[in-house]
Amino acid sequence: MALSLYNRLYKRFINWLTTEPSPVEPPPCDFNRLKYEVRPGDVILVEGRSRVSKVIRIITQSPWTHAAIYIGRLHDIEDPYLRKIVATHMKKRENLRVVIEGLPGQGIVVTPLSTYRHHHIRICRPIGLTPTDAELVIAFVIKSLGIPYNVRHLLDLARFLLPWSILPRRWGSTLFRTSTGELDSGICTSLIAEAYTSVKFPILPFLKIDQESGFELIHRNPHLFTPKDFDYSPYFEIIKYPLFDPNEPLPYYRRLPWAKEGILHQDQGIVSSQYDTVQKRKKFLVNLLSSDEKEKDKKPKNSDDHSNPETD
Repeated sequence: MALSLYNRLYKRFINWLTTEPSPVEPPPCDFNRLKYEVRPGDVILVEGRSRVSKVIRIITQSPWTHAAIYIGRLHDIEDPYLRKIVATHMKKRENLRVVIEGLPGQGIVVTPLSTYRHHHIRICRPIGLTPTDAELVIAFVIKSLGIPYNVRHLLDLARFLLPWSILPRRWGSTLFRTSTGELDSGICTSLIAEAYTSVKFPILPFLKIDQESGFELIHRNPHLFTPKDFDYSPYFEIIKYPLFDPNEPLPYYRRLPWAKEGILHQDQGIVSSQYDTVQKRKKFLVNLLSSDEKEKDKKPKNSDDHSNPETD
């Protein structure tokens, strides 16, 4: 009974954290072009709107709050064993473009790429990754399907990234391990980092200077990665798809459907015009001057002749 109540409360709490509100404004990217250009193995960065996304944004100081890895369509997976695993984790066995991601309360799951149609998303493409290693990376994340999401990992990561900490940092090496000493299940970025580390692909490796050999690279702990690290990494190409294709006859910015001259967006859904602003300023100055004139009129006027007639 107590366990059932705990599970219900936990699910409600996770739903409260992860519920995505409707977008206030359209995303600044063209999803219809992006979906045709994304390749298996690409990392998809997402700018989330949920409560947990807001927390991640504060902790990481980055708009990117989530990461997923694109694996293509079901028929793109050549290995029948891996294809069967993906099929069993798909809610609908349709020929959709799908990603693998880690979600609180759900674990490592298969999600249609179209889920993020109304989000600001970006492609991070590994530079020079061979097709063979790309297949190994995809195989790694597919075999991770069903692993639970480690909510504790978020707390541990926050302790490392924030300027203050609840526990001493010397305990950090044990926080990312289970009682057996093995690495525990992680979050969305740690799964992707582990997959690329398995083929020795660098994300943000530590550079150790050696006087004899020059330098050597050391893989970073996959559990320390956040979505912004794939955006920052020099080993990933950033691919953007704005709403309007800049490859059309230039200058493309002249062809954008701008609003009327003088219209400004003030954020928070407020739109105003420069004309209105100028008129308000003029009206303010006129009222200010008129009030000054009224104050002067109220003051008594001093007569020039204050002398009494002379008497002999």
